[in-house]
Amino acid sequence: MGCEPTQVRAPEEIDIPAMRDKYRAEREKRLRSEGQKQYVRPTGEQTSDFAADPHKPVEPRDPVTGELEVVVLGAGFGGLLASYHLTQAGITDFRNIDSAGDFGGVWYWNRYPGIQCDNDAYCYLPLLEEMGFMPSKKFADGAEIYGYCKMIAEKTGFADRALFHTLTQELRWDPEIQRWHVKTNRGDDIKARHVIVAAGVLNMPKLPGIKGIDVFQGKMFHTARWDYGYTGGTPENPVLDKLADKTVAIVGTGATAIQAVPRLAQYAKQLYVVQRTPSSVDERPNPPTDPEWQRSLKPGWQAERMANFHKAAMETLGPGDPDLICDIWTEISRNLKAELEAEGWPELSVEEFMARRETVDYQVMDRLRRRVEEMVQDPETAEALKPYYRFLCKRPLSSNEYYPAFNKPNVELVDVSETKGLQELTEGGFIANGKEYQADCVIFASGFEVTSDLERRWGMDVVAGRDGRSIYDHWRDGPLTLHGTMTHGFPNMYFVGYIQGGLNATVTEQFGRQGEHIAHIISETAKRGAKAVEPTKEAQDDYVRTFEALEIDLSEFQSQCPPSYFNNEGEKKPKWALFRGYGPGWDAFQKLCADWRADGEMTGLTFS
Repeated sequence: MGCEPTQVRAPEEIDIPAMRDKYRAEREKRLRSEGQKQYVRPTGEQTSDFAADPHKPVEPRDPVTGELEVVVLGAGFGGLLASYHLTQAGITDFRNIDSAGDFGGVWYWNRYPGIQCDNDAYCYLPLLEEMGFMPSKKFADGAEIYGYCKMIAEKTGFADRALFHTLTQELRWDPEIQRWHVKTNRGDDIKARHVIVAAGVLNMPKLPGIKGIDVFQGKMFHTARWDYGYTGGTPENPVLDKLADKTVAIVGTGATAIQAVPRLAQYAKQLYVVQRTPSSVDERPNPPTDPEWQRSLKPGWQAERMANFHKAAMETLGPGDPDLICDIWTEISRNLKAELEAEGWPELSVEEFMARRETVDYQVMDRLRRRVEEMVQDPETAEALKPYYRFLCKRPLSSNEYYPAFNKPNVELVDVSETKGLQELTEGGFIANGKEYQADCVIFASGFEVTSDLERRWGMDVVAGRDGRSIYDHWRDGPLTLHGTMTHGFPNMYFVGYIQGGLNATVTEQFGRQGEHIAHIISETAKRGAKAVEPTKEAQDDYVRTFEALEIDLSEFQSQCPPSYFNNEGEKKPKWALFRGYGPGWDAFQKLCADWRADGEMTGLTFS
C-alpha cells in the first residue's frame, strides 16, 4: 500500500549552498517596505463592486430581532462545523450569519473556471462517513464541494435558519443582560447569549494597491467574484467564448491562477499572466473514485487517512507507515522515509533529522524546477516560472495544464519580480517593467486577507467586550487565548481559525475539533445554569506563556521565503502566521483538550 519515492538528483548535483544564496536573493528583490499595506480593500467608484455577489441577487427581508442562544458568524466550513457540533450537543437555537448568499464560504464565492480542491478531497471534505458522501475524484471540483457544504447544513437540520447576504457590523457585550448585541447591515439587532466567530481565512478579497486602479476603463473583477456575464460560460460549463476578441490580463500566479489560466488561454484572444513570484506546480494525478476501493473501506477510514496525511505533510513517516496520499504534499516525507529505510533507520538527533529533511526539500524543489524546463518551450519564460524557495514557502500546487498554456502563441508571461508588482493601471491597460500593455479586462487573482490585521480580515466595525474594550486593541500584538478558543474580557465569545491551537494538515479537521470544543463549553455553561463564561486572566496568560514556550521557532525558515500571505508579505515573525501551532503537535493538543473536557472542572473558566 502507498507509493514509491520520486526520482530526484543526488544532493551533490545541486550545490545546495549556492541554491541557498539564490533563494535569499530571490526573496530580497521581491520585498516591499509597505508590507501588507501594498494591498487594499475594495473601495472607490471603479472597485466598489469587487465585494458584490455575482451569483445570487440580494433578496429583501425584514430585520431580525429578539434573542438567540448562539450566533455563528460564518457559513463556510468553520461555521458549518461549529453548527454541526452545536447540533450534536443538542443546541439548536442558533443562526449562521454570512455575507455570502448561501453556505460554502470560499466555495460559494470562488466559481472561477477550473476550480478544484488542491489537496486530497477524501481528507479535506469533513464528515464523509457521517454524511454518507464520497467525492467523485481525488481533487474534487468546486461545484461538488459547494453542493456538499449545502448538504451538511440540510442533513444536519440548520439550513433554513441562516441569514445570508448579511454583513455583521457590530458586536457589543451587554453586561446588564449578559448577551451580545449583534447588529448587521440589514438592520438586524439580535441579542445572542454566545457568539462564535468563524470568519474563515479566505473570506475577504484583497486588491493590489496599484496606481490608477480607479482609472482603468476596461472590465475588472476578482477571481472570487468571477463575471461569467462578461467572459461567457457558467461555473458548470466554463466555455469563455465571449473572450474570443478580448485581451485579458490576470494578476497573480497562486493557487487560483494555476487553475484559471489554462481556461483563459483556451479562449482569450490574448492573455497576459502577470507574475511576482512563481508557484511550484507538480503533476496532478486525479483519477475518479474507484468503486472497488470505496467498497473496501472500513468504518473510521477517513480519520485514518487524515492522520496519515497529517503525519506525512507536517511530521514524518516512520517505519511501517504507508503514504496513502501519494502526491506533492507528501513527497518530502515519502522520499526521506525511503532514504532512512535503506540505511536501516539510523538514530538521528533532531538537528541531524532536520538537516536531512532540508536536503530532501532542495532535491524536490530542484525536480519541480526541472519539470518547468521539460514543459515550457521558451527558455526565458521557463526560467521566470521556476520556484526558487523552500517547499512550504508558498502553497504547493499541482496542474497538468498550467505550464503547457505558456506554449500557446496567445499567452505571454509578464514577470514583475524586479519591480515588485505592476507599476500602474492606465485607461486602456497596464504598465509593467516600464512598458504599457493594452488590455480589455484585468482579473485579479490576488488572494485574500489571510494573515493581515484583524480589522482587515473580519470587516466588522466594532467588536467590544467587557468595559467596551475593542478586541482589535486587545489583540493588537497577536492573539491571547485559552486553548486558542476564548479570550479574557470577552465573555461567551469563541473563535474558529488559526489561533494558538493545534495545527492539522487538513484544515477542516482542525476547524471541526475547534467546533467540538466550543460546543462542549457552551453546553456545560447551560448545564451549570450560568449566563456567562470566560477565561480568567491568569489561565489565559498561563496558556499563552506555555504556548509560546513550546512553539517551534519558524523565523529562520520564514526569513528564507519570498513575501506572500504565509508570512504577511515578508515579516520574520508575523503575529497572525498560519503555522503558529502547539509545539508538541496535533495529537498532544487534542489530548490536552480532551483531558480538560473529561476532567469536568472546566479549569481556567469562570461562570456567572
